[in-house]
Amino acid sequence: MAELWWIYSKPVPADSRELWTLFLQCSCISAVIGGLFYNWMFASLEYSWHLSVAMAISFSLLLLLTLFLVHPARCVFTMIMPTLGTKQGRKLLFSTCIMIAVVNITPNIISNIKTILQVIQCICKNSSDSLLNSTALLQKVSWEFGDAVQEATRSIYKPMNGHFRFSLMQNSSLIYQKMHLAGEKISREFLSVEVLVKDSVRIANRLAAGFFMLYLCFESSWYLKNYLTNIRFDNFYITKKLERLAMDRRAAHLLVGSSKKLIRPTGLKLSREEVVLCLVQAMLVTVALMLMLVLVAMDHFAFSVADTAVRKAAQFSAVPVTLSIKYKAEIGIMPFLYKLFWRPSEALLLSDFDRTYHHQLIFSSARCRISPPRAPNPSVLLVVGLLFCILYGSAFLEPFARRLCRGIAASFFQGCEEKRVLHLYGMLARRHSRE
Repeated sequence: MAELWWIYSKPVPADSRELWTLFLQCSCISAVIGGLFYNWMFASLEYSWHLSVAMAISFSLLLLLTLFLVHPARCVFTMIMPTLGTKQGRKLLFSTCIMIAVVNITPNIISNIKTILQVIQCICKNSSDSLLNSTALLQKVSWEFGDAVQEATRSIYKPMNGHFRFSLMQNSSLIYQKMHLAGEKISREFLSVEVLVKDSVRIANRLAAGFFMLYLCFESSWYLKNYLTNIRFDNFYITKKLERLAMDRRAAHLLVGSSKKLIRPTGLKLSREEVVLCLVQAMLVTVALMLMLVLVAMDHFAFSVADTAVRKAAQFSAVPVTLSIKYKAEIGIMPFLYKLFWRPSEALLLSDFDRTYHHQLIFSSARCRISPPRAPNPSVLLVVGLLFCILYGSAFLEPFARRLCRGIAASFFQGCEEKRVLHLYGMLARRHSRE
């Protein structure tokens, strides 16, 4: 492995064996990265598989030529891997989490809201249907009561018509049509909103992912540029070359006295600046986690409401309605004589109408088309949880990722690393002499 890394990090291969070894290494790296690039475009960014395959093949060939021919580009590409553990890599993971949430959680919430609206529509339709059917009962009651009134009176006082006429039954089809059109309009609006949200987030995620990838390459190039041009940049590590130089010049005490300001790149000790950076990044990840938990809570709440609405609507019992009519027809016998003697008058009962009518108001029916509520997908929550675990891990591992970037740059440009070690040793020596 050390020899393969030596061949990979050398500016120019020494012979044909190293040349072919470097070509095979670059070919394997390009093939693996091309496969990951295809999966990222097709599965995460939701491009078509034709475009994903074409872009993956083109990217693999371009990457192969770049890695094989350009030594600094090979260094920058290698530094991209640990740079994924920094804030730029976290931005890519954030965009992936947003895409997963929008593609899987948001449609689930919209579907449950549609289920709730379907339950409301079903209740309104059945209740209005039941109310319209009650008009038929009222019409029956009016006809029976009108017949009783006509039979109870003499022919000379008999009314021409004692019946009521109801015109609500003639508009029932119009009411159903309007309710159906309203339901279809709501469904179309929800569908258009869902499609708009998906398309908007998909386009935004593609733009953000492309920007973050370009910025990832830019940050690696920026680090390499500062490493090569600024001799003080990220130069406070006790490396093996610095220890060897101090031992050769019999100045090992310089490293012991400066142990509070210098750290070892392979150790677990963190400087004060690195600790503050880790805490700040962890707080930002926590804020993003809170926002994601709010979206997940909305998904569970919408499902709970939709499930409760469907179950309660199925349990709605019919409301009984009772209509009682009591009617008496009497005729007085010389009431004026009884009034003269202050005695109650007597009456002759002609007819007694006492009937009770029953009706039921129905609020739910099995004929209603209600889509079942969609439960939150546990696999989506698992994937999002794993991504946030990686985000928290990268927040605390960012200093070590930067140290790895420095080690890669030092391996590719050993002459520059020797100059940086000499500069750090001279700075420590001057500080010790002043003290």
